[in-house]
Amino acid sequence: MAIMGFLAVANAYTMRVCLNIAITQMVRRRPTSPLDTESCPELSGFDWDEETQGIILSAFYYGYIVTHLPGGMLAERFGGKYSLGFGVLSTAVFTLLTPWAVSVGGATGLIILRVLEGLGEGTTFPALNAMLARWAPVSERGRMGSLVFGGAQIGNIAGTYVSGLVMKESGDWESVFYLFGSIGILWFILWALLCYNDPESHPYISDKEKKYLEEALGSHRTSQPSAIPWKGIFMSVPLWALVCAQIGHDYGYFTMVTDLPKYMTGVLKFDIHRTGTLAALPYAVMWISSIIFGWMSSIGPGICMILASYSGCDTQTVVILFTASMGLMGAFYPGMKVNALDLSGNYAGTIMAIVNGIGAITGIIAPFLVGLLTPDSTLVQWRLVFWITMAVFIVTNLVFVAWASGDEQWWNHAPTDPSKPAKSREVEATRSVNAEVKI
Repeated sequence: MAIMGFLAVANAYTMRVCLNIAITQMVRRRPTSPLDTESCPELSGFDWDEETQGIILSAFYYGYIVTHLPGGMLAERFGGKYSLGFGVLSTAVFTLLTPWAVSVGGATGLIILRVLEGLGEGTTFPALNAMLARWAPVSERGRMGSLVFGGAQIGNIAGTYVSGLVMKESGDWESVFYLFGSIGILWFILWALLCYNDPESHPYISDKEKKYLEEALGSHRTSQPSAIPWKGIFMSVPLWALVCAQIGHDYGYFTMVTDLPKYMTGVLKFDIHRTGTLAALPYAVMWISSIIFGWMSSIGPGICMILASYSGCDTQTVVILFTASMGLMGAFYPGMKVNALDLSGNYAGTIMAIVNGIGAITGIIAPFLVGLLTPDSTLVQWRLVFWITMAVFIVTNLVFVAWASGDEQWWNHAPTDPSKPAKSREVEATRSVNAEVKI
């Protein structure tokens, strides 16, 4: 289940990020400034300015944030197998349709299609979190979470490197979408055959493994959720600290994952294959660091971005700094990404939907803001982008350090749950209101 979950996230991210590379070849290249009369824009490609490109790249997240909460609630109630499976399948189908949508509808058609892709992929993390709550013993959550959620970095590596390679060899951008869409459909077939919502419903699990999971989950074992305790959830200080951490991470992450290829082609003037290769390197280091680190929250990624913007055209230094930035960001996965499971196992899907859904709003803001701030794609314009990212890192990191917690929250157990005495619930409620800090 963990391996197939890892591949689910990897597939989802390849289909999400391949456009970030492809769009550098889909549009006409413009002169670097209005005063540059010596060079001419390319005649082939779409005449999309930087602002239009920003809207296209952010369109995915309009749909993405919508299905987070419904996906999490459905996964808690009926299991995450098909909530996740059909979401990835629909994204794969829409990915295959991308060249057709662009040829028929241009920028508008692509924007609509990307919104639809986001609707399908929005169920991914909430559904996986609900399944991990039923499969992952507490002692193994960090490792399993790192494996599953680390698929995002493998997806980024494959989506960027393979896209650059395929476009160089084939000479067109359409083949990228056919490739990753087909792989997504193949994953769905294997997922439907191999994976199940929980150990109890798995027809091939051994009695020994089932017994181990029952004992390992112990008191943390999830139960069928009752009515969702919305008031307790939204009054939880540690939850909002986690939301802030997600916002900070996602803002920096989406700035990098969405616009790094444009920085490399527009500012550093890399060719498409080199762009794909070097843009993949930071995510490879991020994946490795997500396995090595246990817990770390740092403004280091922001510092590295700032230093990169002051490195001018020293391409080697810039790539090293961007790679270091993403490497430091990798600590997010075994720590904060599984923190939702610590706060609430019974409502893990809903919590992940709230946290990841709010964080994903930055996926709308970051690409659009980059498009507005970098109309000429100059170093000075990009430097402002990285300073804003640094400020977001600092503020959200301070909030998380001050108010985060790894304790199970009192509202994880319904008031009628016989396994939680009323006195225990009262004590836990008091702790939550007082926002006990555990760092």
